[in-house]
Amino acid sequence: MKVAIPSHSGKVDDHFGHCEYFQVFTTNNSKEIIHEELLASPNGCGCKSNIVEKLSEIGVKVMLAGNIGGGAVNKLSEHGIAVVRGCSGDVKTVLSEWLNGNIKDNGEMCKEHEHHHEDGQQHQHQHRHGDDCD
Repeated sequence: MKVAIPSHSGKVDDHFGHCEYFQVFTTNNSKEIIHEELLASPNGCGCKSNIVEKLSEIGVKVMLAGNIGGGAVNKLSEHGIAVVRGCSGDVKTVLSEWLNGNIKDNGEMCKEHEHHHEDGQQHQHQHRHGDDCD
């Protein structure tokens, strides 16, 4: 199974759409990491970029995320990628804890802000403001 984690310096980034990179892990049935790769994060908002399509193309089935907005959750779900929200800490520890059934989706969406883009479309996404999104 392939699992992606939005990351920054080896930790779960609390901002899906603007993370430094995505760490993608392939695990086997024994819950061991058998392959690891880094996928650069695109510029701009995660739900408006092609990152979800890229993750889907390489076979990602689960996204372990910190804070993430509704637009990104919907887009990931549309591409068959399950989202587990509320993750934090070292990415390999989070992956291990999730594989062992100790992490569940907290069901919370990050605070959202509406934005208008140059193409005239609008959408919402979250921003890091130095505090927890509740």
